Amino acid sequence: MESCISAIGIANPQNRIAQQDIYHFMANAFGLDETNAARLKSIYDNSGIEYRYSVIPDFAFSDPSKYTFFKQTDDLEPFPDTQKRLKLYEKEAISIAVNAARNCFAGFQEDINTKITHLVTVSCTGMHAPGIDIELVDRLGLNRNTERTCINFMGCYGAINGLKVADYICRADANAKVLVVSVELCTLHFQKANTLDNWVANSLFSDGAAAVLVENTANRLGRGACFSLKNFYSEFVTEARDEMGWYVGNTGFEMKLTSKVSKQIKKHITALTDRFLQKAKTQIGDISAYAVHPGGRTILEAVEEALELPEESNSFAYEVLREYGNMSSATILFVLDKMLKAGNLIDQKILSFAFGPGLTVEGMILEMH
Repeated sequence: MESCISAIGIANPQNRIAQQDIYHFMANAFGLDETNAARLKSIYDNSGIEYRYSVIPDFAFSDPSKYTFFKQTDDLEPFPDTQKRLKLYEKEAISIAVNAARNCFAGFQEDINTKITHLVTVSCTGMHAPGIDIELVDRLGLNRNTERTCINFMGCYGAINGLKVADYICRADANAKVLVVSVELCTLHFQKANTLDNWVANSLFSDGAAAVLVENTANRLGRGACFSLKNFYSEFVTEARDEMGWYVGNTGFEMKLTSKVSKQIKKHITALTDRFLQKAKTQIGDISAYAVHPGGRTILEAVEEALELPEESNSFAYEVLREYGNMSSATILFVLDKMLKAGNLIDQKILSFAFGPGLTVEGMILEMH
């Protein structure tokens, strides 16, 4: 018995903001002098990102008088506390998640919502109870006895864990229909402490949601191309534990993201990949394409250099990075969505990785049919 991703839907907030506009906001917010503003601009110019999305329109403006979420002061003080940020998450996240799910359902008959047996929600940028899981059941018209599982605070690799849970369910129950919804409002947690970690984090993150329908291949309702879920793998790199973290602070969630993350990935990904492929009884030559989480341009380059891959092997990931930025756990699903829509990988195996605190590497092997 095998399970597959039958459909993917994506969605973003309405505020699409050019990366260079965000740079001007950040330079002002950090109060940078000419030298440091030039250093920050170099980070933005080399990010590989052209646009990002946010539920907060303020990032598009240099003029504080136009702010609607932050205080209309040069230093943004008093800075929004965690409660204010999570109130906005509670208000905005559900709408984006619903839009992603409806886009996922678009290719099915109108009663697909009544056939969903399980719901898996993924998020690390906000939480409340009753939460998004219950709200999705209500707004999508799912059955009230839909079984719900919430995967929270796992960072950028969370969606792979969501797919893993869905895979286990569908392998155990051939009639299961599992909706996996990842929604992340990363930009809610902008931090203005003038550190390099904050410079880098604030240059990358974005808001978005993705929804995936997973079902047993023997009882598919989907009729288009799909990804069969072949293998999963998880491992964390103990010596890199302190290079990435995600902590609850008084002014939102605080990201720790050092410049050593890409170096640690480059150092360890080859041996980790070998262990994964050995467990999956697969050869590297069997892999035709790659779906690597675009946590940043340097992360994609680190994987390419370590595994000796041509840049075009990650073309879909670079496209997502350029068009959306890093939407934490939802991002890898955006990459898979592009691959599924392209439809040019039929009968080919795809190796996918996502990275997060730990330093954790989650991997999966998929095959398009």
